Amino acid sequence: MEVRLEDKVAYIIAVVNEFADKFSLNSQQAYRYLERFKGIDFVDEFYNVEHTQSFEGVVEDLTLYCRKNGGKLA
Repeated sequence: MEVRLEDKVAYIIAVVNEFADKFSLNSQQAYRYLERFKGIDFVDEFYNVEHTQSFEGVVEDLTLYCRKNGGKLA
């Protein structure tokens, strides 16, 4: 099944906002953090799997993935 770009972008925006809420960041700070530590790439690459999980689960995955790439948020 082909993924619509608009759907993927909307999902990534929602994930960034959920991540921001979890760590008390504004959305711009969250995006910069996720971009720096490859979290955006992770969500993009694994969209087909990640979008089937809860946002809580995705934020946990992102936190671990970014930590592996040098991020310090926990």
